[in-house]
Amino acid sequence: MIRLHGAWLRPSLAACIAVAAPRAPAQQDLVPPTSTAEPFPPPPPDRAPTPSLFRGQITLITQGLFPFRSPAEGPSTLSGDGSLRLSHTYTGYLGVRPVDGVEMFVNPEIAAGDGVSDARGTAGFFNGDVIRNPTLGQRPYLARYFLRWTIPTGDGVETAEEGDNVIAGPRPSERFVLTAGKVGLPDFFDTNAYANNTRTQFMNWSLLNHAAYDYAADTRGYTGGIVAEWITPDWAVRAATFLMPDEANGSRLAWGVRRNRGDNVEFELRPALLDDERRTVVRVTGFRNLAAMGDYRESVALAGGGVPDITATRRPGAAKYGGGVGFEQPLADDGATGLFARIAASDGRKESFAYTEAEFSFSAGAQIAGVLWGRPDDRIGLAYAQNELSPAHRDYVRAGGVGFVLGDANFSSYAPERLFEAYYALAAWRFATITLDYQLLANPGFNADRGPASVISFRLHLVF
Repeated sequence: MIRLHGAWLRPSLAACIAVAAPRAPAQQDLVPPTSTAEPFPPPPPDRAPTPSLFRGQITLITQGLFPFRSPAEGPSTLSGDGSLRLSHTYTGYLGVRPVDGVEMFVNPEIAAGDGVSDARGTAGFFNGDVIRNPTLGQRPYLARYFLRWTIPTGDGVETAEEGDNVIAGPRPSERFVLTAGKVGLPDFFDTNAYANNTRTQFMNWSLLNHAAYDYAADTRGYTGGIVAEWITPDWAVRAATFLMPDEANGSRLAWGVRRNRGDNVEFELRPALLDDERRTVVRVTGFRNLAAMGDYRESVALAGGGVPDITATRRPGAAKYGGGVGFEQPLADDGATGLFARIAASDGRKESFAYTEAEFSFSAGAQIAGVLWGRPDDRIGLAYAQNELSPAHRDYVRAGGVGFVLGDANFSSYAPERLFEAYYALAAWRFATITLDYQLLANPGFNADRGPASVISFRLHLVF
């Protein structure tokens, strides 16, 4: 019994021990279990930042007008006593591209100070940063606010470098661009690589644009409207319509677009006359302004030998036409050295209304980069400009008539205004440029008995 019982008991104990003892892990148990379930969601991929622009500029211009011959002056003649004036502007360039092809910009700005002789007495004034309306004050304002919509029209891509109201990055080299809002017409029309910016290049009004281009703008130089552009590497065409001021050199814009607007069109060609890297640029610009403009001939006739008043002949919806041709030719230094020229004319009967008082203008000059003397970011500018009045406008001024720029009680001998300007722009730091500028103006106010007038300018331009 004991043996049988022992025999029965040993396997039972062995079974109990086998159940109680831990089992040695098998080889497959050494691999951690896998599961298709994810206890935590994966982190989201990094999103590219929204393309944007945060940029600004500060420009200070000090100008000294030397005394010159100037008999029998009036409130609208360039003062022969000489003067020293300072202007300073502050502009922010803020932009964002919320979706591909759509960009929004706003430019807050302050324009302060004034110009020599209150910025009157000459069509080719010496400082393009000066506002010819001191009653506006020096409070901040929105210079520009607009939307830009870019639609590719081809497969090519180019790289845009960051600039004022330009967000850096790729963009279509062939594109249709629609811009709507408040802008300046020189942002789009009659542009020029060498003479288009009073804060970095030539300062005189005659060299910033066609002086005879009486483009739509308020007294600060801005207006509201819409621009359509079709741009390719070889050519471009653009058209625009913008609001005119409610009076000559006015600070308010007239909203009755049927009788108050400026229509503009421009054709741009880029032939490879020298080579494909230094393309010539030719721009043909035309405009038609509708506004409550007066007529010089009618004003003189209405005065009957007395002093004419242009405001007495103003009629809503009066039309004024004009056009011009601009040229630029890069020569060397990746286009930093080159030549430019402009010629333009406008309707000689209707009143000068927005830009300056001239019906014919010509300018030509050069920009030279400092590569030759080891200062590649420095610039030298040399230019000549000539402005003229139409016969009807001459008769009006000769009879004592006053415009928003001109008015000479001793206008005895007409002569075209002739200007020479030269500057050296020193790239002092990456963000600062210092410029010394000289201007010589013959026959200021188109009066051969006045002048010549000399102006020396010092300019400090900061970017951030």
